[in-house]
Amino acid sequence: MKLIPVVAENWKADGGTVFGVVPKAMWNALCPADDDNLVKSVSRVMVADDGERVVLFDTGMGNKQDDKFFGHRHLFGHRGLIEALAGVGYHPDQITDVVFTHLHYDHVGGAVKRDGDGFSLVFPNALHWVSRAQWDWAMNPNKREAASYLPENLLPLQQAGVLRFVEQEGAFTNSIFFRIFNGHTRGQIIPVVDYQGTKVVYTADFLASHLHLPLAWIPSYDIEPLITLQEKEHFLAEAADENYIIVLEHDFDAEAITVQHTPKGVRLRRKGSLASLLSTEP
Repeated sequence: MKLIPVVAENWKADGGTVFGVVPKAMWNALCPADDDNLVKSVSRVMVADDGERVVLFDTGMGNKQDDKFFGHRHLFGHRGLIEALAGVGYHPDQITDVVFTHLHYDHVGGAVKRDGDGFSLVFPNALHWVSRAQWDWAMNPNKREAASYLPENLLPLQQAGVLRFVEQEGAFTNSIFFRIFNGHTRGQIIPVVDYQGTKVVYTADFLASHLHLPLAWIPSYDIEPLITLQEKEHFLAEAADENYIIVLEHDFDAEAITVQHTPKGVRLRRKGSLASLLSTEP
């Protein structure tokens, strides 16, 4: 099994939305904002290659939107998903499965590209997986989330017949298990990979960065913050007890972390590359 996180794009987000109700004086000391109140973020996707299937978790934003769209996303140092995958030895044709944790534009946009006056698939040989609950949610979005679900990201997948729906938590392959969380958005898939006895968890927007470990540090994006809080409390205790390695999708500074129990709750134990943590964790 190979597990390879790669950065599809670097971008900046509004610090207030990233940290929710946490006062700026607290989060800015740990994650300094620029003059426009923006903090650095990434779209970190991950390849899981077991020798038979090459699974890609999320796809970043893609590049098919117009300048107005990207004017609000503040890309910098951008290579793109295809270039990032090529850098670790993968071509789009090799991907057998794309797993969308959820369908917000920064997680699904890289799966579809512009092709003349229409659209085509970036991963033509792959099945594309999403939870049924998230698909239904995206097709009838609430007004708060509607701007995150873009038809040009979703409908070409449906029209191509490559969508497959995950109805409930359970095994995806012999080494990949899907869990489902609902605080950030309805039906978010969180993949758990069994890597030689160590659980590696790709936490997507459920736990976007290591700075979100305190229970109350919940982004403004979450539709049900109290559900997020409950989900985090349970999961982080489990992660500390079971020595999970957590791969962080939006953390600019930390690719992966482990956590531990402390008198103040579950907090950071170690951070570094996934490879370094896999080589040192028991």
